[in-house]
Amino acid sequence: MRRGSARDADRPAAAGITLNLPYAPPYEWDAIIGFLAARAIAGIECVDGALRYQRTVALDGAQGTISVEPNDRGNGLRVCIRFPRVESIATIVSRVRRVFDLSADPRAIGEHLSNDPLLAPLIARRPGLRVPGAWDGFEVAIRAVLGQQITVVAARKLAAKLVGMFGDPLAASGDERLTHTFPAPAKLAASDMRQLGMPAARAQALASVSTAAAADPRLFSPSETLEDAIARLRALRGIGEWTAQYIAMRALREPDAFPAADIGLMRALAQPGGVRPNPAAVLARAEAWRPWRAYAAQHLWTADATTKEHSDAQQIAA
Repeated sequence: MRRGSARDADRPAAAGITLNLPYAPPYEWDAIIGFLAARAIAGIECVDGALRYQRTVALDGAQGTISVEPNDRGNGLRVCIRFPRVESIATIVSRVRRVFDLSADPRAIGEHLSNDPLLAPLIARRPGLRVPGAWDGFEVAIRAVLGQQITVVAARKLAAKLVGMFGDPLAASGDERLTHTFPAPAKLAASDMRQLGMPAARAQALASVSTAAAADPRLFSPSETLEDAIARLRALRGIGEWTAQYIAMRALREPDAFPAADIGLMRALAQPGGVRPNPAAVLARAEAWRPWRAYAAQHLWTADATTKEHSDAQQIAA
């Protein structure tokens, strides 16, 4: 597979631009594509087995699609971008790199975390495990609020309902499964979230997050410190500590974000006999994992046999 070059940028983006995005090996493709498949929202995302991820894109007033799959040589991901604005390609590439965590150095991270005897065998089993990123901070925040106290499957169905009701139809995608783009903050802020049939408090939280994001386009941009990011996110109605850490991990790419109150982490750190630590004890246990606590959490989640039963926002302190 050829690498992207300056010549690619001169070709009509709507016809498709194919790039190779390299990464530092190893890369655990099966884990990240499995994560995305379990959470793919009908209408805006689809996953073809363990082979390819596709989604719709809305940027700069235009629409398009992307597809991502491993390249034939195993040294990067092959990305096909179909988008009518060539000047948006750099932003799209940046987001793909974020979703698939292509900037991570798994060897350095693994070397540090392997000092913990609990994590060492997990890292040896999956040395290329990445922390899945989010395409858009607002999108993942809405998904997290939708998923409060329900399973991943239920949250996925609710998100698909939201997209069908409030998303913008896609003019053409080349794949009949890709039908909409995720609704913009201003559109959701002006919509009645009670139509989704969810509890009033959660509908109000969706409206609050949408209104704040519409007013501040940089709401989900990286902050100077993780602490600053968490404080800014927690100021939003309906965003508690778990959700703030989750957004920081997936959208802001904070490698040390850590949702200590997560049920899966407490279960993974349980003592013999099944006694689970409280969040304070989890935080204390994770101190040695800094500055890679997000990766430690991902290893523990992936190793947890019941991960598929988790909600995307299960332990939010409202």
